[in-house]
Amino acid sequence: MTLEEELIAPAAQALTNPYLEGMYAPTADEITATDLAVLHGELPADLDGVYVRNGPNPQFAPIGRYHWFDGDGMLHAVHFENGKATYRNRYIRTTEFEAERAAGTALWRGVIEPWDDNPPGDRRERNSANTDVVFHHGNLLSLWYRAGKPYALDPISLQTRGVDTFGGTLPGEVSAHAKVDERTEEFIFFDYGIHAPYLRYGVADPSGAVTHYTGLELPGPRLPHDMAITENYSILMDLPLYNDPRAAAAGRFKLFFDRTLPSRFAVLPRRGDGTQVRWFEAASGYIYHTVNAWEDGDEIVMVVCRVSKPSPVSDRANPLAQLLAYLRPEAKLHKYRFNLRTGATIEEVMDDVNTEFPAIDQGSTGQRGRWSYQMRLSVDSTMLFDAVIKYDLRTGAKQTQPFGDGIFGSELAVVPRPDARDEDDAWLTMFAFNSHTQLSEVWIYDAADLAAGPLCRLGLPTRVPLGFHATWVSGDRMRAAAAQTAE
Repeated sequence: MTLEEELIAPAAQALTNPYLEGMYAPTADEITATDLAVLHGELPADLDGVYVRNGPNPQFAPIGRYHWFDGDGMLHAVHFENGKATYRNRYIRTTEFEAERAAGTALWRGVIEPWDDNPPGDRRERNSANTDVVFHHGNLLSLWYRAGKPYALDPISLQTRGVDTFGGTLPGEVSAHAKVDERTEEFIFFDYGIHAPYLRYGVADPSGAVTHYTGLELPGPRLPHDMAITENYSILMDLPLYNDPRAAAAGRFKLFFDRTLPSRFAVLPRRGDGTQVRWFEAASGYIYHTVNAWEDGDEIVMVVCRVSKPSPVSDRANPLAQLLAYLRPEAKLHKYRFNLRTGATIEEVMDDVNTEFPAIDQGSTGQRGRWSYQMRLSVDSTMLFDAVIKYDLRTGAKQTQPFGDGIFGSELAVVPRPDARDEDDAWLTMFAFNSHTQLSEVWIYDAADLAAGPLCRLGLPTRVPLGFHATWVSGDRMRAAAAQTAE
């Protein structure tokens, strides 16, 4: 029986789980495909770097109910150089992945199953390293949304180099959405857990050494997913969504949204300690992903995708209904202003369209930027992206470009052109799944002219399962990091 057959067999799943089928189903092979065929347009000759996207790809049939967040991490990358494009996909060889591969079967249950039967360890949860990917001190770092040890990989070959301990200086773990300030090449991250102070924050220098680490006191365990940075500050979150205490006591994971509590935001100097935090309160809600943040006089401005109803109501008779409901978030573009002089918070709803997975010019992280490119969430039984929306963060204007019938996108990356004169003097790259051919493609847009559609489409000999977050690493940054390592 093939893996795909096992994953949908009645013995493996009491109900058919859509996140194990079709465009979400795992791909069995790790391949390298050179000189990708141009299906449409022309590949820009001066594209130089690698576009990488992370996502779940279970190697074995899961134990019990499968959550999309459970699958083994797999990186999918397209390396552009000298007018050619090469595709690679590789598993992230975590400790858990290697143990299960040696056993020939799944050993860990997922996040919505009891953990009592999981193999012993410091944490009974399985770190699949499948959520985000960033580039720092010469490594791709694959990160997990529940916080775990980061895994380092070669940015071109995607070979796993192992757990990155930051030269033995990393005191804890790293959550999914760490930030890299490309102006300073600092790595800024947080960690959270069930033990006081519940939230920890750190900064690593360009060499990969953690040079600052501090704790932030919270009222109890929380589930922050993202953070933001500006030139001088970091913004962390205390949001009223957390693991139900009764479920936690039983060794299970069940989200609980406390509508009676406000959302709180911690603003602290980049190298400040916990005693220097300024707390700002706002309406109750949840945030999966920030767009960007910057300083504006006395204020910190932060733009996010805000979820007002993070705990949806579902059909309790269907064991998978709650899972599927949580994976259909209703997120809207939202702006906060935190006044460091008065302590006031101002909120502004910027749009009413359901949109998520924002991408900006990564070199503008922490700086006032104009454009954000976001995925429009399709109204469907699963999470699907059917269009890209270009937001003007100055004016609030937007431009929507649908992908077309039966075409679904993934988080894109913004690739500045060499000697770019404007912020949108850039390309946008992403994987697109074509449900008509059941294959994936690489699409490249002119960021300044979305209405023209993709200026280039590259064919792939395989299907890239829909997944999570992406990054762009320029050839210049890779070469600079390699030169620093060689010194």
